[in-house]
Amino acid sequence: MALDFKEFFSKYEAVINEADQVFNAVRARFAENVRCEKGCSDCCHALFDLTLVEALYLNQAFKARFKGKDRTRVLKRADEADRLVHRLKRDAFKAVKDGQNAQEILLEMAKVRVRCPLLDDQGLCEMYDVRPATCRIYGVPTAIGGEAHTCGKSAFEKGKAYPTVYLDRIQDRLYALSHELAGSLDTRFKGLGEVLVPASLALLTEYTEDYLGIKKPKDEAAAKAAAAPAATLAGSPAGKSGGMAARLAAGKAKGKGLAECSGCSPETKQGGCAGCAPKSFTIGQAPERPAKKPAAQKPAAKKPVDKAAAKPTAKAAAKPSANKTAKPDKG
Repeated sequence: MALDFKEFFSKYEAVINEADQVFNAVRARFAENVRCEKGCSDCCHALFDLTLVEALYLNQAFKARFKGKDRTRVLKRADEADRLVHRLKRDAFKAVKDGQNAQEILLEMAKVRVRCPLLDDQGLCEMYDVRPATCRIYGVPTAIGGEAHTCGKSAFEKGKAYPTVYLDRIQDRLYALSHELAGSLDTRFKGLGEVLVPASLALLTEYTEDYLGIKKPKDEAAAKAAAAPAATLAGSPAGKSGGMAARLAAGKAKGKGLAECSGCSPETKQGGCAGCAPKSFTIGQAPERPAKKPAAQKPAAKKPVDKAAAKPTAKAAAKPSANKTAKPDKG
């Protein structure tokens, strides 16, 4: 069965269209400062991750547009890029485990140049019209976690005031939309809406029903087995075995390859913590979810009473237990 994400893709397109409008508004006022032009690929050599809705959108557009040798060519570049990203995140994880400052590590990783697999040999994006939100606002002043950033090739001067695009707000909306999308699926992966992946992995992944953990009618034994991957998210050793459950666990580190957090998420806590994404972006508030109803407790089975037993003592009768039947007096 083909998965239909049109409703969420339409909402996503509204977000990136707004990003385009903001970028164009800043460029119209400061045309001499914005140096973006055809053939400039500075923003195509960066290390950043995509939210679930962005990854699905890019993946679906790629599969519809590339076939045969062209598709193989891009996937080969994606595999090379993903190996590099994996190695960088693994090294960052080890560095944090060794006691190095997480913020300093993130700042160093931000300087790493990872070539986007969609960048062709002429320095042009092969899917420019469906590029992610981060690519769309690169080149104008931005702020992430209260810290200002701008393209190194632009002519914006340090210390001067310019209209600024707050990436936190864009990321908030993308996170919320990803949680809304995940909530619409009957999936066994509770952390699906939090998963972040680089563009390379978004192209390589087959987003099938099995990968997304969509439940299917099963007998009781199979249903218990299907619940196992979700349990790995709570810290089960099985989470290290790989597959979707492992990727979800990695998503807890917000795609940075750092140590997993203690479990905070957009449903329970707004904003990233210092150990999760310092000086990066805040996590948007996910749509409210209905509280789970407590499971009805089954009445305790009554034990057969020995008719020959004596009546309860006065002490037992004076203080009956709220949940247990009084035991007969043995004396």
